[in-house]
This record gives sequence, C-alpha cells and structure tokens, in this order.
Amino acid sequence: MSSGIPLRKRLLVRLLIASVLIAVCSVAATAWLAVETTTRALREEQGQVLADDMDVLDRLSGYAATHADWKGVQGTLRELSQRIGRRIALTDGDRTVIADSAAPGTPLPPRAAATVDPLTVDTRAQRAGTDPRVVGPYRLPAAERARLDKLAGQRRACFARNGIEATVERTASGRPILTDDDGSALDYVPSECADGRLNTPTATEDKALSELTARARACLDARGLNFHEPLFVAVDVTERRMTTRYLMGKLLAQPQANAQRQAQDCVEQARRAQLDPYVAPPAHLFLGVGDRPAVRFDLSPANWTKVVGAAGLVLAVTVAVTAVVATRLVRPLRALTAAAQQPPERHVRVPVTTRDETGILAAAFNELTERRARLEAQRKAMVSDIAHELRSPLTNIRGWLEVTRDGLVEPDPALLGSLHEEALVLQRVIDDLQDLADADAGTLRLHREPVRAGELLDQVAAAHRVAADAAGVTLRTAAQGDPWMEADPVRMRQALGNLVSNALRHTPTGGAVTLSAHHDGDAVVLEVADTGSGIAPEDLPHVFDRFWRAEKSRSRRTGGSGLGLPIVRHLLAAHGGTAAAASEPGTGSVFTLRLPACGPPADT
Repeated sequence: MSSGIPLRKRLLVRLLIASVLIAVCSVAATAWLAVETTTRALREEQGQVLADDMDVLDRLSGYAATHADWKGVQGTLRELSQRIGRRIALTDGDRTVIADSAAPGTPLPPRAAATVDPLTVDTRAQRAGTDPRVVGPYRLPAAERARLDKLAGQRRACFARNGIEATVERTASGRPILTDDDGSALDYVPSECADGRLNTPTATEDKALSELTARARACLDARGLNFHEPLFVAVDVTERRMTTRYLMGKLLAQPQANAQRQAQDCVEQARRAQLDPYVAPPAHLFLGVGDRPAVRFDLSPANWTKVVGAAGLVLAVTVAVTAVVATRLVRPLRALTAAAQQPPERHVRVPVTTRDETGILAAAFNELTERRARLEAQRKAMVSDIAHELRSPLTNIRGWLEVTRDGLVEPDPALLGSLHEEALVLQRVIDDLQDLADADAGTLRLHREPVRAGELLDQVAAAHRVAADAAGVTLRTAAQGDPWMEADPVRMRQALGNLVSNALRHTPTGGAVTLSAHHDGDAVVLEVADTGSGIAPEDLPHVFDRFWRAEKSRSRRTGGSGLGLPIVRHLLAAHGGTAAAASEPGTGSVFTLRLPACGPPADT
C-alpha cells in the first residue's frame, strides 16, 4: 500500500539527511579541532622560541656588563647555540662578525634580532636604561665588602630583636643589602637600627661619585647652566640597581623645569661615560630564525587524502547504521498509522514489539482504542437508558390522555393526580440529566459558604423523615464534635438526599439509616450507612456509573433512574472532594463523602 507521503517528507529520508549532516559536521569539527590543536602547539613553540631569544639576549648583555670587550664570548656563544639549537652571531655596527656559532663565511640573516648594549638595554619595544649588572668603578674591594658584611650582620640581628625577619643579599657591586621574605628591600627601619653606617658610601663609592659629579658639572658648564650652589650627584646604594640622583642649586637665568631636564640628561651622559670603559662595546645580535614569518599550518596531499578517506568512511558507516535504526523505528509507526486510519468500529490493536518510545506509543494507542470502545458502548447504553426512562412516563401520560379524549374515562382528580405524578417523574429525569450535563461541561454553579455539618445532616434527615417512617426504617444522625466545611448547602443537601433516598429504597422494614459527620485531619467526612441488602463485590465498581442499577429488573418507580449516584460524584468533585462506597452483601452499605474542612464564621 502506497503511503502517499512525498519522498522528501518521509521520516526515514529525514533521518538519513539529519544523520548525514551530523556526520559532516562531526568530521568538520574533528578536522578543525586537529588543525586548531596543531596551530596552538606551533604557537606554543613560537612562545618558547621567544623565551629562548630573551634568555640569549640577557646572557650576552650580562657578559657585556662584566667584560670590557667581546674577546672571550665565543665559548658562551657556542654554549647558548647548542642549548637552543639555533645559530647565534654578534657583529659590530658595520656587520663585521665578532663571534659566530656557525661556520665562517655563513651568510648572516637579513636583520638583527636585537642590539646588545648594557648601557642602554633596548628590547626593540622600550628602553629600560642601564643593565643593573654594570658596576664599573663602584665595585667594592674585599676589605670594604668584609666591613659591610659585618655591618649587615649587625643590622640583621637588630631587626631580629625588633621582630623583623630579614635576609642579607649581595648586589652586583658586592654591597650587602637587607631584604624581606619576598626579596624586596625593607622599607621600615627601627630607630634602634637606623645608625646609617650600612648605607654610607665607602671610599671606593665616594671616589666614583666624585668623578661622576665632576663629569656632570662639566656637561652643565658646557651647556651654559650656572648655579648659585654646586651640583651634587649621589647613588642609592641600598638597591640592587644603583639609582642616580642629583641635587642642584638655583639657576641664574633659565626656568627651573628646563634646568632639571638638562641636569638629568647631563648626569645620565656622565654615568654612561663613566661606565663605558668597563663594558663591552655595543653589538648586533643575529639569530638563525630571527624575524621569521607567522606559522601557517597546511595539510600535505597525503594528509588531505587521509582526511577525505576517513570522512568518507565515517559518512558511509553513519548512513548504514542510521538506515537500519530508522527502518526499525519507522516500522511500528507505520503500523500505528495504518491502525489509526481504520474505521472507529474496527478497534484495531497494534502489536507492541519494542520497549522504546515507539513501543510506549503503541501501548498508549491500544489503551486509547480500548477506552474508545468502552466509551462507545457506554454512550449506546446511555442513549438506550435515556430513551427508556423518558418513554415510560410519556407513554403513561399519552395513554391516559387518549382514553380521556375518547370519553372512556372521566378526568376525575385521581386521574389528574396520576398524570401530574408522571409529569413530575419526567421532570426529575430531565433535571438529573441537566445536572449531569452541567457537571460534564464545567458550568455547575456553586454558592459556597461555611456550613455546619451537624445542621446539614439534621436538615436532610428532616426532609426524609416521612418517607423513612412510611418504609418502617429508623433514620438518625450523629455528629462528632462540631465540624465545619465550606460548601454549597443546597447542592450538598441534594447529594446527601440522593444517598438517603437510595439507602431507604434498599433497606427493609425494621432497618436503620445513619447519617454521621466527623473530622479527619483537614477534611470533613460525611457518611450515609444503611442496614440493607448490600452490593455485590462485582457491582461495587459500577455504583457511580450512569443508569446503573444493582437489580436490572427494577424500574424508575422501584429502583430509581440510575442517575442519583453519578450526580453525587460530580457534586463532590465540583466541591474539591471525593465520593466512595463500601458494602458487604447482607449487612449493608456505607457511602463516604470527603470535603475540605474550614473554620466557623467570625460571627458565630
């Protein structure tokens, strides 16, 4: 049988398309991930190369800071070259080779990676000043070092007595300084320890400072700057990097700010001139991979073949697996579709062959089919019962009216009373049907108010007292405590009245019907118990069905219409409560109504 569904809209085709798209995306994502991972690894390698470049520059700058020339740098150059696996070369400003790790005559790279100048540390991005390892004339002799070491030990002991932990470190010039745990110079000095002896320049440092001051003063004189007071230059010897400071008097002619800039420039020039004889001359640094282009990752033809082959294999396996799974998935769906397209009266069941979602759907469909069959049977039975319940009073009324019209019977009061009783029966059936219709449609109106359960039972008992006495049945009420509930009193009297009428109808002479009420947690429980014939266990689940009677031979006059108990159940559901029945054949029945409890009104 042709399904009539276009090929592009079939579930199997859609699943196949979806699986292909997923596979393509998976392959593309995997390839992207591989390329991204490889590129990241190459970038990390570039970062390592940059770190190696900076280390080489630092080592060579340190060599230049501690040597007056480059004569012995060849060994250091080869050691660095072997460690990083790259060529390293030093040249002067004319590109004349000073030292080279490569064989003689090997062409140099087109551009230098950096300039090695300890007096002007330059990383091609920013200028950082003099290399801190440049000492020159400020290097202390052994005797001065020993004296300062002794003073440093004394100050460290003084710090310890004041609760300050300090460590003695040595600067490049040989001067000891005190630092804290993280290696920075101590800012706070206890008054007991501030004798000033450790920070006082030694004879060697005084001599170097005097020379520096003279050089700076000569520069200022050459620029025509005259001071009322002499210029003093000092070096902060408490830091690892010696910081030059200058003190000057008032200028005669030039603005103070301009004088400060020129004085600072002269001091820096004097310092570089003072240190220049002690360091190696500037040199250009060439590296084997200096200034190389950015890394680009490309797949070779062989790798492209592998990627395409793997992608094709993944696509083929995905399509095959999806086709098998989709076929198994579509089979029960097709069976469901075929069953749903059958006429309602056939009630076709679908075999449940799997336990997945389609199996659950098939089971739900079968249950729905069975429920539809039961509802259809109930609908037919209800239509038949309604027709029967309406036909009986209408037939009686029609028959008496016809014989009266034909003059066979006189319309005396007794006949009119009988016709009126039949009309009331017909009206009650219609009213019951209307209540059920309102309950089914959700349009049943309730006027809720606080209701005392004991008073409600007394009112229902009083309304049925005459019928109970006529049947020879004892009707009594019993309320435990004073339970209150929020309900529509008229509808609750109707529900309890249906139960009492039903109990009186099935209780023999000499029996009893008891109405009781009590609290049960946050609910009020109303019970109507009788000592009648009871209900058979197989009939008990159907007592609240419409038009159901325990004895099929009973008519509306002797057994009711079969609508009273369904109305009770709907009224209780509208109040947010429940209705239940319990019975033991030969002993009697108990109908239990459970409703939400409430407190009494404020004015009681």
